[in-house]
Amino acid sequence: MTRFWKEKPLHRLSRDEWESLCDGCGKCCLHKLEDEETGEIYPTNVACRLLDRRAGCCRDYPNRRRFVPDCVRLTPTKLDQLDWLPASCAYRLVRDGEPLPDWHHLVSGSRETVHEAGQSVRGWTVSEDDAGELEYHITDRPL
Repeated sequence: MTRFWKEKPLHRLSRDEWESLCDGCGKCCLHKLEDEETGEIYPTNVACRLLDRRAGCCRDYPNRRRFVPDCVRLTPTKLDQLDWLPASCAYRLVRDGEPLPDWHHLVSGSRETVHEAGQSVRGWTVSEDDAGELEYHITDRPL
């Protein structure tokens, strides 16, 4: 298997290569709250309504912005501007020259290992359609 993420800079990846870097954790699709005074980000356990919380992926990825207009399209350029991406995010790791974890599907060969390693949203999140006030869903779980 080619390890394209080691061989090319992020801005040179094909669209398919870029998309395949996503580890399917779903953490970037969780709502976050920002303290207006300090700028501190507080993660919640509340997921976007389009997130398949079992699989860790969007239910309608090609059309997501039609239903969730503020959904962020992650690009190599935007990567440096987003401080709320999970520490385990493959895009961040590759940008920083760090290896992908053993549970990443490009290393393990399985989309299930992210869940088996406890690195995904599976089992501890709630849909925004059911959550109510976000302030009641702040989590101390590291993202």
